[in-house]
Amino acid sequence: MTDPGPLDAIAVDPEHHTVLLENEHVRVLDTRVPPGQRTAVHAHAWPATLYVISWSDFVRHDPDGNVLLDSRTMAAKPAPGTALWGAPLPLHWLLNVGDTELRIIAIELKRVQ
Repeated sequence: MTDPGPLDAIAVDPEHHTVLLENEHVRVLDTRVPPGQRTAVHAHAWPATLYVISWSDFVRHDPDGNVLLDSRTMAAKPAPGTALWGAPLPLHWLLNVGDTELRIIAIELKRVQ
């Protein structure tokens, strides 16, 4: 099992990340970013299944402010109820540039075989 590190989302950004369940196998996070808000710089150490509760456009930046992803350029946006796969994410911060709350349930897999 990988240590999530000192810049883990829960450690540095509890305003936007809440643990719903955690054990030695998984951690389930509820991520909520209201319109106009940004997260603290943080990382996600484990791959995850992401379940979209509500979608809003966002821009993901590296710690230096360089754009890593602008969801406004995506060909298709995930609808509520969509499940996605996400790789571990290095240090980043996210700004909700849309009009609604971005809410994602992430089921992080601590042990991948």
